[in-house]
Formats: sequence, C-alpha cells, structure tokens
Amino acid sequence: MIVEMKTGASQEEVDGVVEKARSLELGVQLNLGTDKVVVALLGSNTGQIPTDIFAVLPGVESVTRIMKPYKLASREFRPRDTRFSVGGVKVGGERVVVIAGPCAVESEKQLMEAAEAVKKAGATVLRGGAFKPRTSPFSFQGLQKKGLELLARAREQFGMPVVTEVVNPQDVELVASYADMLQVGSRNMQNFALLTNAGKSRRPVVLKRGFSCTITEWLLAADYLLAGGNNEVILCERGIRTFEDSVRFSLDISAIPVLKKNSHLPVFVDPSHAAGHYSLVPAIAKAAVAAGADGLLIEVHPNPKEALVDGLQSLTLENFSALMEELRPIAAAVGRSI
Repeated sequence: MIVEMKTGASQEEVDGVVEKARSLELGVQLNLGTDKVVVALLGSNTGQIPTDIFAVLPGVESVTRIMKPYKLASREFRPRDTRFSVGGVKVGGERVVVIAGPCAVESEKQLMEAAEAVKKAGATVLRGGAFKPRTSPFSFQGLQKKGLELLARAREQFGMPVVTEVVNPQDVELVASYADMLQVGSRNMQNFALLTNAGKSRRPVVLKRGFSCTITEWLLAADYLLAGGNNEVILCERGIRTFEDSVRFSLDISAIPVLKKNSHLPVFVDPSHAAGHYSLVPAIAKAAVAAGADGLLIEVHPNPKEALVDGLQSLTLENFSALMEELRPIAAAVGRSI
C-alpha cells in the first residue's frame, strides 16, 4: 500500500502516518527523493486493511494499493527513475555506464593491464571477481582477500570505482570495505540472507537475474535489498536458460523495456555471460544500448587464451576498444552517450 503525502506536508503529518502504520504492525519505507513524501506500507495483511484508515489522516493526498507482489522496486512507490553515484560515476542518467574488466582477478599484472586499457577506451567502472562461485569445487575460486586488495590498488592507481561479487553473507562487510559496489550473482539472486546483508551494507548493489527466474522474482529479490535501506540497486540482465544451446544463455532483450515500465531501478546488461563467446558480445552489447539499457557489464582480459575463468567470452583489450567506438553512435541515436 502506498500513501502519497500532499506537497508541503509537515514532518508531524508524515510521522502520524508512520505511527499509524506501526500500530497496525506494518513495515514502513519512506521515499524522500521527490517533492512529495511517499510512504510504503509493507506487510502480509495490507490487502485486508481499509485504505480509509490512512486516507483520513492529516496531510495525506491519496492511498493506493500496489497489486504487484514486489513493492519497493515498483514504479508505484517511486515514479521517477532512480539515479545515484558510484565513486563519482553517475548511474541512471543520460550516460550509459560501461563496467569492464576481467571476470576474475588473477594477478596484479593482469588486473592493472586490463584496468589501464578499459579506462583508456572509455569504461568508467572496473570489474573483477575476487570471490568466484564456481559450478565445480575444483575450479579456480578466486584470490579472495588478496583479490580485493588488488582491486583497491587498481582503484587508487587509475581512479576508477570497482565492483566485485560477494558470495557469502558473512563476507559482505569485508567486501564492502574494499569495493565501491557489490555484485550479487545469478546463482545467489535468491540467497535471501545475502540480499538482506547486502541491503544493510549501504554499498550500491548490482543484482544479476537468476538464469531461471522470472522478472517478478527478480524484482522481489530487489525488494530485499531495498527493504534493508539500500536504495542504490542496479538490475543486471545476463541471459536466462532456455532450450537454445547455440549461446551460453538467451539474453532477454525484452526485459529492458519491461523493467523500465514496471520499476524505477536502473537496468544494465551483461552481454558476456549471455553470449558465451567473444564474437557475439559486440552485437548483444549494441542491442542492449539500443533497447535502453543504462549500462553494460563486459568481461575484458589482456590475454583471454590464458584466462583462468571464462576466457572464451572475454574480449581482448583491442576488441573492447573497438566496441566502445562502435557503441557511441548507437547511444547517440537513442539520446544517450558512452
């Protein structure tokens, strides 16, 4: 249930709505980012509570039920697009944010070489996995804390904010102490303990879509982050599992406009994981920008043939630079920039 306050409603009137909600054992979330205060009332029994209970309170303009299962991620709660800054990089604005770097941090030389090249090409955020959730327990699991230290060193050297994946709920505080932005991967999209901790971290979070999850389930996962008090959430489409086996995953390009219609959160696309092969990444990246994506998450490696993780889907430094040049006119055609 959404309570929209009148323009200029006093703090006392807002507090009156909050106190009434808490007396009914409802959760409360405030949206203070507009000229009107919007109060989200959260609980399993909101459908049984008459809207008039809140409509008669001083300062209330309207009360609306949100029929969708997700609440805080919905446009009803926040009609305007969410925008925020990560290390000085604006997310959700006119510029398409490009996050690039290796899938996994393997060494200082590899990371620094990649960071220097992607920044020169126009990327504004550096990615690199310190912790890697792998399907096989015998695969490379990442450098972990050493990888975090290398990412922090790269940030200092090249002036780029860094994003890295957090896998374990207990590691959120550690990862957040090094990274500017956290990533919750596909396999953990419904790891609710992890989402709850990440929501309390006050670090921006990239939430990747689970490869067998619906958009509704995805937005419900985002609600966990938002309910924890973290309003800086990015939804990242990275392909879903279908019957098609010619690509690693089928990129759901329609998810971009669907999310834009139903949610206020910025939408990114990871063409690398969808493609599974470097030769397909550029076309998918271009399609994502044309469809309205707010950003891209691209894997780039100085020498993909020697990569310990996902070398086949990683672009070389030269190919990434070429792609950035090809993306600029496409972004301009849809009123954006790279």
